[in-house]
Amino acid sequence: MAAPFFSTPFQPYVYQSQQGSVTAFQISGGDVQVLQVMLKSQEKLTAKPGAMCYMSGNMQMDNNYLPENDGGVWQWIFGKRVSSTIFFNSGSDDGYVGIAAPFPGRILPVDLTNFSGELLCQADAFLCSVNDVSVSSTVEPRPRNIEIGAEMILKQKLRGQGMAFLVGGGSVMQKILAPREVITVDAACIVAMSATINFQLKSPNQLRRAVFGGDNQLTASLTGPGVVFIQSLPFHRLSQRIASSRSVAGPSLRDNPKFFIQIVMFFFLAYVMIVSSIILTDV
Repeated sequence: MAAPFFSTPFQPYVYQSQQGSVTAFQISGGDVQVLQVMLKSQEKLTAKPGAMCYMSGNMQMDNNYLPENDGGVWQWIFGKRVSSTIFFNSGSDDGYVGIAAPFPGRILPVDLTNFSGELLCQADAFLCSVNDVSVSSTVEPRPRNIEIGAEMILKQKLRGQGMAFLVGGGSVMQKILAPREVITVDAACIVAMSATINFQLKSPNQLRRAVFGGDNQLTASLTGPGVVFIQSLPFHRLSQRIASSRSVAGPSLRDNPKFFIQIVMFFFLAYVMIVSSIILTDV
């Protein structure tokens, strides 16, 4: 089946997994990419709600609640989407679905069979999947005395033997860690990683950052073996840059809450110095 009229002739990248399934897809664009996946008759694609950009006429779209693809009832109560969009090829000919990235970045095709059927990823990294892939939340109740692990930062887990497509902000790099090889990464820059990697979070000094400023950057120490995908521009960092750009000309006190903490510290130190001078003078 030919591609839409506005594009070049469809020359997809054909990937055959170790399980014998074949997935034909094409990733187009530079900053904000579009993924086009070819689906044979009776094949289906699972995507995030609102990710569809275009699709062929023989495709059927439906929003379904998948128990294995949600984060639980509590996340639904607090406003998180727990449904997925299913695209099904009901015709006899091949069809296609165009999935758009939600922000500037790169779309990553990942075969879960190369990761022993399991991959940890950021909450907004999953874009869509073909064949047998389930998405579940990794956040579970845990005692307070246990150190924060990867499941508290990478809040989604992909399981299965199918093809998954992830999205990372900015440029995305892949690091293959050998056994006992260590790399330190900004925790927000991790798109996804193998479940075999040992994850240790390093928390910053909150009091020092509150007084002297600076971004609330959490670093993570990753120890191999495994594979980690790193993004240069996390979405929350991009949104902060956009939000702060409106206050460049004349920032208000409301946009800089750390200013109030610095004022309080200044008056407190001034009070201590005045009281100390009075006591010393009396002595």
